Amino acid sequence: MIEKYLKQTSFCSYEDYSEHLEFIVPDEFNFAYDVVDGWAAERPDATALLWTNDQGAEHRFSFAEMKQLTDQAAGYLNSLGIGHGDKVMLILKRRYEFWICMLALHKLGAIAIPATHMLTTHDIVYRNNRAGTKAIICVGEEYVLKQVEGSREESPTLESIISIGELVPEGFHDWQKEMPKAEPYVRPAHANSNDDTLLIYFTSGTSGEPKMVAHDHLYALGHLTTGVFWHNLSSDSIHLTVADTGWGKAAWGKLYGQWFAGATVFVYDHEKFNAKNMLAQISRYHVTSFCAPPTVYRFLIREDFADYDLSSLRYCCTAGEALNPSVYDRFLELTGIRLMEGFGQTETTMTLGTMPWMEPKPGSMGKPNAQYKIGLIRADGTPCEEGEKGEIVIHVDGKKPIGLFKEYYRDEELTAEVWHDGLYHTGDMAWRDEDGYYWFEGRIDDVIKSSGYRIGPFEVESALMTHPAVVECAITGVPDDIRGMVVKATVVLAKEWKDKAGEPLIKELQNHVKRVTAPYKYPRIIEFVDELPKTISGKIRRVEIRKRDNA
Repeated sequence: MIEKYLKQTSFCSYEDYSEHLEFIVPDEFNFAYDVVDGWAAERPDATALLWTNDQGAEHRFSFAEMKQLTDQAAGYLNSLGIGHGDKVMLILKRRYEFWICMLALHKLGAIAIPATHMLTTHDIVYRNNRAGTKAIICVGEEYVLKQVEGSREESPTLESIISIGELVPEGFHDWQKEMPKAEPYVRPAHANSNDDTLLIYFTSGTSGEPKMVAHDHLYALGHLTTGVFWHNLSSDSIHLTVADTGWGKAAWGKLYGQWFAGATVFVYDHEKFNAKNMLAQISRYHVTSFCAPPTVYRFLIREDFADYDLSSLRYCCTAGEALNPSVYDRFLELTGIRLMEGFGQTETTMTLGTMPWMEPKPGSMGKPNAQYKIGLIRADGTPCEEGEKGEIVIHVDGKKPIGLFKEYYRDEELTAEVWHDGLYHTGDMAWRDEDGYYWFEGRIDDVIKSSGYRIGPFEVESALMTHPAVVECAITGVPDDIRGMVVKATVVLAKEWKDKAGEPLIKELQNHVKRVTAPYKYPRIIEFVDELPKTISGKIRRVEIRKRDNA
């Protein structure tokens, strides 16, 4: 499959990859037709999707079945008046229908808006009116149905709501009764252009109102490198990425790149994360490749791996936030597997990563993905030297790189703020070492300036994480009359340490940081909490901690 889209399909080194990666771009690329239906023609019986849930249910779908179901789903949605350019919100958790609906919308040339099931009525109304949502497809569960129903009156563009599940309120379409009766949709002569909008993500950003990140159809093509190279997948792989389908990480790890490789996408549909259950699923279904945010690995490494058969597991990656080296070291000790870190945003595919031909440096994001030209700049726009902290930028010299977003939908001003003078500004800070590896420092807004020093949250968090008492932590700055700001640590303790929360442990943690890293970085304030505020994608909302401290 990938030979249709790459001039060279295998690489022997990072240098070979960087020099020779070149896409073959079709005139009218459509992932659902060209890749998924392509596999249905070449390998009809191969397993495309293996789904199970925490109740023990299981469904397996071949590529041929995915083609049949998505043709039928596209026909059904089209019968409800959904067509090219229409926006459809998907609130489907990890139900297997999410994959069917996404591909069906791609076939129609409609625009998918994946969303989390945790949205309130207010959140849904905001999204409906900002995007002009025409239809919502949601899980038939009481909370979600109530929030969606509550959005009707204040959402003038909303025409249809489809429920998938046991509960189907009056006025909702019943997917399970209606969809199987639909006539299959037939591919039109012109399904879409490459620059047509494929999907819109409302970012769960660490500050401000959610932005609408619009991607074109080549966004899916851009994820070829994510699945085939960063995840190191092939047609015999069974890949599990831990992600809610309302988060952009689902597109990274549960859909596009994985099916370019012809791999099986494994989905574990669960209500609440439990490390023991996750390890049991990997063991039971012989998962070969795994990707999760660092938060998940922090909990996994506290389990007894001897209780599980993880012999099938060959390759593991992580992204979503920076990886603490102590987590890397412990996972390697337990499994013999090196965690391959990657970096990107909702606005991009993977921009920096540790590829299979590279030796990982624990805590580093890796090197630039060859489909992007990455740089580091100072506040005045000049390039940074090795070892110097700066903002990560993507060079856009006349032609948008495959995988980079089109725009912030309906917000030219915001788009221009981050995309100007031939650069896309990520807003993320890093430094580059002598070998070309990038090291994350934090968001520009998260950098703490104390007594003349610039302190990145991640470097203090990494130091704290090496203490056995600490499960998670967030570093923020607190205003101070003398120093300008002082470092504060908000800490989640391991169960066995919770009864020791108090001044002696605070002193112990402060002294620990002074020993592990430069003493001026130590947290002068430490607060113990049961959990940290996070976005739906699992990123720590330091802005929320700062707001609370400054209230």
